[in-house]
Amino acid sequence: MNKKIISLLSILFLLSVLVASGCGGNDQPSGPASDPGPASEGEEAPESTVVKIGMVGPLSGGAATYGQSVRNGVEIAVNEANENNEIEGVVLELFAEDSEGDWSKAANAFSKLAEQDKVNVIVGGVLSSESEAGGPIIMSAQIPTISPSSTATGLTLGNPYLFRNCLSDEVQASQLAEYAVTELGLSKFAILYTNNDYGVALKNAFEETAGSLAEVLAVEAFMDNDENFKPQLTSIQQLNPEAIFIAGYYTEAAKIAQQAKEQGLDVQLLGADGFYSPVLIEIGADAVEGAIFTAGFHSGDESPAVQNFVNNYRELFNEEPDMFAAQAYDAARIVIEAIKSKGTAPEQIREGIAETENFPGITGNTSIDEEGDTIKDVLILKVENGAFDRIR
Repeated sequence: MNKKIISLLSILFLLSVLVASGCGGNDQPSGPASDPGPASEGEEAPESTVVKIGMVGPLSGGAATYGQSVRNGVEIAVNEANENNEIEGVVLELFAEDSEGDWSKAANAFSKLAEQDKVNVIVGGVLSSESEAGGPIIMSAQIPTISPSSTATGLTLGNPYLFRNCLSDEVQASQLAEYAVTELGLSKFAILYTNNDYGVALKNAFEETAGSLAEVLAVEAFMDNDENFKPQLTSIQQLNPEAIFIAGYYTEAAKIAQQAKEQGLDVQLLGADGFYSPVLIEIGADAVEGAIFTAGFHSGDESPAVQNFVNNYRELFNEEPDMFAAQAYDAARIVIEAIKSKGTAPEQIREGIAETENFPGITGNTSIDEEGDTIKDVLILKVENGAFDRIR
């Protein structure tokens, strides 16, 4: 009886082996979703290397428009590279983390990308405070990071893993002051600045350069979200300046312009990249007509590269790209070029970013200096007929 059972089990085992062999046939194993090409006969298709690109910025909260623009710009660059198979055998993946514009949450976001997601490179932070929070983390983890919009003076000093492709507050304000004196012929200035890191940095640089070339008659401060600027404007008006440099953001700048006009203060308004928003014109209307400010991008540039980006952005997101989106796109493209030239490992990407020279970005030719800071020309825009026009 036992022998019969053993024989029966043996037959069943043999049948199962034959069936399995018949089902397997001569099928080749399937390759990955992003298969770089057909395999040679009898060989498996090579798998693609996944390079993880992190992004840190405020995707919610009061500064969400900035972070969303940066994420959108990086997304366009990543999609382009993948769709065009720009880096053979490499697929890029975007990992975006929301900082909510908060210092501690930004630090947590950088930590998560470095330790849990194990990204190869990070684009961010968006705000200077975010990049300051993440700086020690990415240096310890040795993850190269390039910020498209953190403008604080000296941000990259002493950190070989932190770069940026935007101009510092100091460079913007100094170049604008020089332009105002040498090109516009202005000689008497007043300064109104928002009392935060951004406003103070702009104020200090503009005051130093303008003071060396002409006269700074008054320096007045205000706070974020202030509504009434008449006391400061009254003090300034008594000194009869030719121009007011507003070191702040578009909302307050538009209200300052309105109140200056109401008081009959006829001066040239000057500003930095915080002016660059359609909201400046929406709120300020005629009062901001003629205002001149520095910027890192101009969507009206007619060059094919710029218009290709603008059209792609409009198609994907149904809105006009701003400076944050454009600089983020360029930052991601710098990363892609670094991968092409050096390799996919974080240290190779760091070397590639550090060696960036005359990168032809949509925000202008960009080089990275030995301290990780950017070298490029400042664009100067002017409000003319309710629109932004480039004048330099």
